[in-house]
Amino acid sequence: MDQNTPHGDPDENEETPPPGTPRPGQVMGLGGLLRAWRTTAGTRLGNTLTQQDVAEAVGRSERWYRNLENGATAKPLDRKQCEALADVLDLGRDERHALLLHNNGGSLDVRSQELGPRARSALRLLIDKQMPSPAYLCDSNWNILGYNQTMAEWFPWVMEPGANLMRWALTTPEARQTYHDWGQHAVAFTSLLKFALAGRGNNPELPQLIADVCKDPEVRHIWETYNELVENRDGDVYRMSFAALDWEPVDLVSHVLHPASLPDCRLVVITWLQEEDERDILESAAPTEAESVGQKCRGSKSPAHPRLLAHALTGRLFVPTAQQAAALAGDDGLALPVISQMIGPNCQLTLSPRTQTVIWATKEDDDRWGVAEVDAYTVIVRVPQAAPLPAAYHEVKALTRAVLPAEPADAVDRIQILISQLKARISLLEEIHRDLWETDNSLPHAWHPVDKL
Repeated sequence: MDQNTPHGDPDENEETPPPGTPRPGQVMGLGGLLRAWRTTAGTRLGNTLTQQDVAEAVGRSERWYRNLENGATAKPLDRKQCEALADVLDLGRDERHALLLHNNGGSLDVRSQELGPRARSALRLLIDKQMPSPAYLCDSNWNILGYNQTMAEWFPWVMEPGANLMRWALTTPEARQTYHDWGQHAVAFTSLLKFALAGRGNNPELPQLIADVCKDPEVRHIWETYNELVENRDGDVYRMSFAALDWEPVDLVSHVLHPASLPDCRLVVITWLQEEDERDILESAAPTEAESVGQKCRGSKSPAHPRLLAHALTGRLFVPTAQQAAALAGDDGLALPVISQMIGPNCQLTLSPRTQTVIWATKEDDDRWGVAEVDAYTVIVRVPQAAPLPAAYHEVKALTRAVLPAEPADAVDRIQILISQLKARISLLEEIHRDLWETDNSLPHAWHPVDKL
């Protein structure tokens, strides 16, 4: 059977696809889409929408439509037929677009030309000029091509080698912690992947990306259960929490643009709601241009608002060598080789004790090193598995010290507060643990008393 041929009609006791890597044709081919849309439309109408119902609505025979759903019709539909099907199946804008793409060869797949140095620099400048809003550039398969400083601070995964939005958002525990209502976002991201298949089903990287994210059981269930298609998330409003903002919830809006020099890529700018409140905060407490983020935020006795860190950052730097990147941490810079290796190849992290920040350098495709300055706490949260490793002990200790106030007396005060808070939280978790164990005695029941801390 051709992989683009659906497995029969849903009215005929169709078998559930076996576990494994999903192929585009198993879920997405035109026939599969039409079957899913017909089922959804029938549910919406409160009754079953049969193949004959659809055929009569578009003025064709039941046999013709049955062949269409079974993948036996090779001739593409014309625009009038697509519009008639879209009407009877009650398709939304993105679904109508996907139907047209399936029948005109996939006009969505517009290839970009190789960028010259001038165009590349112009795009980097455009991304940096979106500050203080996070911004990034990704290709048609959501591989990260560029980002600005706030993006690096809020989403440090973009600095890792091979960073890909879909793999991060759908498969990492960090994304589940960052997104509020992760399940809804997972549906949205799989809907984007399904729409991409409508126009770029012959792209060799796209099926592999889908296979990778569908290795996660929750994602695979969503992939096989939901039939929506979404072209983009332009204008979407959603809530997230970030380590860089001390996990304070923030409501964001994403804006999706397509650069003329890279028509198959996306330039995404993320803004946030309640900008009047943000502006008041910035005017009253933002650092001057001459002051570094770390110096200003930690030099003041009063606690800085968590969003100030992201607002005050400047554009990314690019330097020729790793040594020059490390030198940006100052003469007393402390290399973090173990944690750097844990993050990935071609990453170099250097702690700057003076500013209590980390210089995060990533080797780019042109052999230059892109440099971002991030808060030490961001690195700690990024690699929690480093804490118990003997080889990383001194590096984690240095990072933890950098998170605390610079003045020893202030640091001790903060340590005492943190220990008290941690003890209270551990006690609460142990109580919940006991409650769960009393409900189900088969659960593990070993816990460590707080007084042993």
